[in-house]
Amino acid sequence: MRILYISSARVFGGGERHVVDLAREITERGHEIFVALRPTNEWQSRLDFLPPERFLHMSIRNSFGMFSAKRIARFIERERIDILHAHVARDYIAASVAARSAKKTRLVLTRHVMFPMKSYHRFALRNVDAAIAVSPPVATQLERIFPPGKIRTIPNGIFISDEGQDTTAAAEFRKFHNVPLDAPLIVTLGELKPLKGQRDFVLAANEIAKTHPQTHFIIAGRDNTLDKKFRRELKRLVHVFGLDEKFTWLDWLDDIEPLLAASNIFVSPSHSESFGLAILDAMAAGTPVIATATDGAKELIGDADALVPVKDPLALADAIRKFLDDGTKQKRLGENLRATAREKFSLARMVDATESLYREIVEP
Repeated sequence: MRILYISSARVFGGGERHVVDLAREITERGHEIFVALRPTNEWQSRLDFLPPERFLHMSIRNSFGMFSAKRIARFIERERIDILHAHVARDYIAASVAARSAKKTRLVLTRHVMFPMKSYHRFALRNVDAAIAVSPPVATQLERIFPPGKIRTIPNGIFISDEGQDTTAAAEFRKFHNVPLDAPLIVTLGELKPLKGQRDFVLAANEIAKTHPQTHFIIAGRDNTLDKKFRRELKRLVHVFGLDEKFTWLDWLDDIEPLLAASNIFVSPSHSESFGLAILDAMAAGTPVIATATDGAKELIGDADALVPVKDPLALADAIRKFLDDGTKQKRLGENLRATAREKFSLARMVDATESLYREIVEP
């Protein structure tokens, strides 16, 4: 099959990582992959396994990018595309218009977020052949727009190594970032923005520091705002609490395995999460996870002790303390979460389901 992925995302995040992983794995299965991206993006280099002629550069500025739709339609005709697969809401309508002009091309959308789609999508996207939800809660939201027969739930998947955590890499990571080898290390990873709950993480850290003063904390993630305002606000709060020496700030990490291997507990303090790739990364690494009870976290984590109410820093701090004080419980949680990741959320499982869907709609 000849498949065109569309994503007008500028920066690299969880959804874009999904596109890269899917494109690589589908390519290895013998299919021909093409990718449409905006001209200025930060992640085309991650698709370097594709030759230059497989890329289309287009700029969709809003949900009604008709000029881009025409360019996509011409590309579809020229390259004889079987499946057009869009991953960003801003691209959905342009993809729909392009697919409508090419009668043999099937249209697939993936919904990566929990935010409700617009009512006009019900009409504008009526030619969609399949809508993929990354979790059951997202699938429930899609029922407002698409008939149930068009909705498929395919959870995100990641590569999970058969090897255990690299203790050498963990020690080197701690040494490089001046974290004592015997100090508890609590980390959170994700784009810096209020919705991700990093402020609650800082508030919880302040409570933990009162009873476990040797604990260190890491906030890893990129602040994509123009003036980096949110990162500055978080650092100011840390300073007010007198915790500057206990906090390490990291930008985007291409390789998060040393971070996770060095960590005692991974925290997801998000206010809303449709799935949670960072949570899954920690699970796959065997790192214990404590998360706010978002829809995505509840789908991933079965241990009720590891889930806390959203926007409740005190409950988050209490949960972290319980696991810090019980090494056996901490170890068991990490092992159980890794087993769950291997069983339900492998990359191969996700690609199998997606490839099967492609075949179903192309060869009904």
